[in-house]
Amino acid sequence: MKKNILIILLFMMLVSCSKFLEEKPDQKMVIPKTLKDAELLLSDYSNFNTGYPVSGEWGTDDYFIADSYWDELSNPEQKSAYVWADKQYDDVTQWQSPYRVVYLANQVLAMLSDLQALQHEDQYKKVLGTAYFFRAFAFHQVTEVFAPAYSVTTAGTAMGIPLRLSADMDIPSVRASLAETYSQIIADYKMAISNLPVVQPVKGHPNRAAAYGSLARVYLGMANYEEAFKMANSALLLNATLLNFNSLNQYDELPIPQFNKEVLFPAVTSNAGLMNYYNAFVEPVLYQSYQEKDLRKKIFFQLSDNVEGAYNFKGNYANSMAQLFVGITTSEVYLIKAETAARLNKVEEAQETLNTLLRSRWQTGEYVDITVLDAGELLEIILQERRKELLFRGRRWADLKRLNLEAKFKKDLIRTINGQEYRLPFNSLKYAFRLPDPVVKLGNISQNER
Repeated sequence: MKKNILIILLFMMLVSCSKFLEEKPDQKMVIPKTLKDAELLLSDYSNFNTGYPVSGEWGTDDYFIADSYWDELSNPEQKSAYVWADKQYDDVTQWQSPYRVVYLANQVLAMLSDLQALQHEDQYKKVLGTAYFFRAFAFHQVTEVFAPAYSVTTAGTAMGIPLRLSADMDIPSVRASLAETYSQIIADYKMAISNLPVVQPVKGHPNRAAAYGSLARVYLGMANYEEAFKMANSALLLNATLLNFNSLNQYDELPIPQFNKEVLFPAVTSNAGLMNYYNAFVEPVLYQSYQEKDLRKKIFFQLSDNVEGAYNFKGNYANSMAQLFVGITTSEVYLIKAETAARLNKVEEAQETLNTLLRSRWQTGEYVDITVLDAGELLEIILQERRKELLFRGRRWADLKRLNLEAKFKKDLIRTINGQEYRLPFNSLKYAFRLPDPVVKLGNISQNER
């Protein structure tokens, strides 16, 4: 069985873009057959929980790199992303890795369709829900980087992503509309919610709270605040645990433990490149926004040894210097609930939700509750705290895209390197990253509009 799983993984990696190989081996020879096989396949952490796109975060305003590092930078994809140059590139890694997750999830779903739950109903449902969750999560990660922001008025005609819903590699990939893309992601997450257990013994697997929280993240990106609030609330009813930052050692190299009690579902990007611990420095105004009694100022940041007055980010939830955490946590769910409550004029609930989170972040006895009664003013505070809490967590690019649709929050991004200014306007089509050139040419898939 282990040999079969190894063969399928190798085979999948070779043919993840169907036109790279003209001849394919008989898939029936390598597909695992049993419920236990399916469960083991989903437990491959390196395939299902790592390698998600990072290029969106490369384009954000939460960090900068030194001019000297820019001068030495040889990676064309990273260099282009940093200044929004929008050049063609050949590296398919950030497209291929999440679609590998989709392919394997589809393999598992195909296997389950041939099996009956019978006496193993609980195990069957857990595997089913996990496969649907992984497919939804991968689709959403790709969508946030390679598709435009969701707007009700344009979603029906805007390009989404290819929705691979079968393990059959011979079916051509076609980009769905953005509306169809989000509908599929929502449907998959709802299937996950219906089948996942409340408690998940496998650390890399999602539980029901993770599915609720992830669906809340999707609805927030769609500006469907009512549903986002409901999903966030449902997640917190199952798990509202927060880390008390007073319990962390601010002098540790990486103070936040991996798989800590806030993590509902762990996932990381491919190599962070520009944004690894040594290369990236926190945007100065953002750093200064943390007050002295706010423990995040010491837990998240370390004074650089290389650039005077600059700070590296060490608050990685994956306890890594080389990959960004992009999974879902209770802290993010608190912020989704707080934001949507404010937008729905549930001011007291928004206040208490935000205050609950921030009490766990400040030095004991020093935090003063926020008592702002104006919903609009409170929303601005929540969005600022969202940025301060979720930096280097794969959220900023998606937040910039959705907030740019609101006149009050839209902003142009500006970088200055060696005296030269680069700008990304708030309404730029570049917020949907260019697809890798081999995907467009070999897969005959439409490129993003420019």
